[in-house]
Amino acid sequence: MLSIFLSAVSGVLIILVMVVIGFVMNERGWFNPQSPRIISRLVTEVALPCYMVTTIMRDFSAGELKTLLPDLRYPVLSMIILFALSFAVARAIGIKRSHLGLFSSMFFNSNTVFIGLPINLALFGNASIPYVLVYYMANTTFFWTLGVWLIQRDGLHEARVDVKTALKKIFSPPLLGFIVGVILVILHVHLPKFVMSDLAYIGGLTIPLSMIFIGIAISNAGLSRVRLTRDAWGILLGRFLFAPVLMAILVLPSSMPPLMKQVFILQAAMPVMTNAPVVSKLYHADANYAAIMVTETTVLSVIVIPILMVIIKTLL
Repeated sequence: MLSIFLSAVSGVLIILVMVVIGFVMNERGWFNPQSPRIISRLVTEVALPCYMVTTIMRDFSAGELKTLLPDLRYPVLSMIILFALSFAVARAIGIKRSHLGLFSSMFFNSNTVFIGLPINLALFGNASIPYVLVYYMANTTFFWTLGVWLIQRDGLHEARVDVKTALKKIFSPPLLGFIVGVILVILHVHLPKFVMSDLAYIGGLTIPLSMIFIGIAISNAGLSRVRLTRDAWGILLGRFLFAPVLMAILVLPSSMPPLMKQVFILQAAMPVMTNAPVVSKLYHADANYAAIMVTETTVLSVIVIPILMVIIKTLL
C-alpha cells in the first residue's frame, strides 16, 4: 500500500513541478493578460489533437476501440445523478441563490483535460488515453450544454442553450483528433513517418503547457483569496467525495477493464473546470467565485489524488 501511495505522490509531483514553474513565471511577470488564452488555444486546438492522433494510432487496435463507446453510459449516468444531488447539497448548506447555477455546474463537471489527462498519463501511461477521452466526451457535452445554462441563470442574461455554440464546443479539436485517430485505426491507414513524427513533437507540448496554464491560472486567482467557506466546502465535497464514490459504485460491479474503472473514478475526482470562470465572466455570473474554486480544488487535488489512488488500488 505504501508503494502505491508513493507512486501516486510521484505522479502528482511530476505534474506539480510544472504547475509551480508556471506559477513562479507568472508571479515574476513573464506573461501578460493574453498569455493564458494563447496557451489554452495552443493546447486545445493544436497540441492536444496531434497528441490524440499519435497516441490512438500507436497504442490501440480497431477491436479495442470498438468496445469503448458503450461504456460512455457510466460517466453520463454519474453526472446526471450528481446534477440532481448538487441541488440537495446546495439547499442543505444554504448556497445563496445568485451562486446556485454556478455551484451546481462546478459540482458535477470536472477538469478532465488540463488536469485529468496529465495525471492519468503520469499514473497509468498511454494505455489510459482512450478511457480519459470517453469520460471527456461526456464531461464536455454536459458542461457546454447543461453547465453553461446553469451559469447563465446566475448572470444577467436569459438562460438558454445555444445549440450551434454547444455543438462547436462539444466537437472540439481534442475530440476531433480522437475521432480522426479512431477512423485511421479502424481503416488501417498508416500515415507517413515524417507526419507521425511531426504530430508527436507537437503533441509533446500538451502536458507541460497544460500545467504551465494551470500555474498561471492559480497565480491570477491569487492564493491569498483561498477561503474554506460554506460554498467552498460544498464544491469540495462534490468534487472529491460524492463524484468518485458515485463513480465507484457504478463501475466496480461492471465487467469493464480494471484500468478503465481506475481512470473513470480518478476523472470523476478532478478539480473544477478551468472554463468555469471564463463562462461566468461572459454571462456576468460570479467569476471570482469560480476562479477561487478552480484554485482551491486544483491545489487540494495534490493531497486528494494520492489518497484516492491508494483506495482505488485497494478496491481493484
